[in-house]
Amino acid sequence: MKYVIMIHSNPEPWGHPTSEYLAAHQELPADVRERLNADFEQVMTELHANGELVVGEALADPRTARLYRWSDGAPLATDGPYSEAKEHLAGFFLIDVEDQARAEAVAAKFAGPGETVELRPSMWPGGSDQ
Repeated sequence: MKYVIMIHSNPEPWGHPTSEYLAAHQELPADVRERLNADFEQVMTELHANGELVVGEALADPRTARLYRWSDGAPLATDGPYSEAKEHLAGFFLIDVEDQARAEAVAAKFAGPGETVELRPSMWPGGSDQ
């Protein structure tokens, strides 16, 4: 089963790993930050070793985004990101795991202070998410 793990964050200034730029993460004791980093590295090692990581990418500064909307019968490009958004998509990982329980266990390792992690199953060709 394929799932997308999306990392939503709002660091200023923008950078990766995003947690390093978030006050909630910076305020943690050093040993807690080290444990969180070690947990993340462990799950990444597991995903690679198990062949469960399909792809993962960090995304550039949201201010470099372009939005395309349909307007007057044609696409209209504007600067992004969505102006009303406080959080931005910082990156994503596509995983292929045995079941939802494994996907949830992996996604939980991606969560950290000041960030939101979204887990969503991908859809099979033809539109079914089953």
